[in-house]
Amino acid sequence: MEHKNGKPEFWETAFSEKQEMWGFEPAASALLAKDFFVGKAVKKVLIPGIGYGRNAQVFRDNGMTVTGIEISQTAIDMAKKHYGTDLVIHHGSVTDMPFDHQQYDGIFCYALIHLLDEQERAKLIRDCYHQLADNGYMVFTMISKTAPTYGQGEFISKDRYEMFGGVRMFFYDETAIHAEFDAYGLFDITTVTENYPFYLIKCKKSPC
Repeated sequence: MEHKNGKPEFWETAFSEKQEMWGFEPAASALLAKDFFVGKAVKKVLIPGIGYGRNAQVFRDNGMTVTGIEISQTAIDMAKKHYGTDLVIHHGSVTDMPFDHQQYDGIFCYALIHLLDEQERAKLIRDCYHQLADNGYMVFTMISKTAPTYGQGEFISKDRYEMFGGVRMFFYDETAIHAEFDAYGLFDITTVTENYPFYLIKCKKSPC
């Protein structure tokens, strides 16, 4: 992957230098996804881009098993340290999915998809949907064009900019969400405030 934020060394440096840079409290989106999954009796969750696990524990605390994917070995080591060696995390980029042939009834992908280019975003959505069990749900969060950083940094392509020392971000609006997710069971779009304004979207995989 040619963009810096997709390379292992970018995230290795980030996690090595900043360690638990987001703290240990789960993101607001993770709490919303947890409540939704609990209501749908989800038991098996995949988290692409699990980082050091801060968003994983809230699902485990509610009786779900969690499997992660993470590009940074440093982050994986941190997750094992804080949340136990029984937390299964595949080491690699989400662009190389799948890492197993399991079916999951819940997938939670937080603040990751907007770091990918158009082809990589399409592949991630397709790969996640492929690993979703029938009647399973996937929840994605992504940065909104209403964020104050939209349009800043170096222009890469439509709605995509490089900033923060090499991070390339694609900024979403509802039109982009529908274009990318309508074919994958999209049924809900809401907004949530994290450190930036985000969309939180839900998809359901209906049996063929």
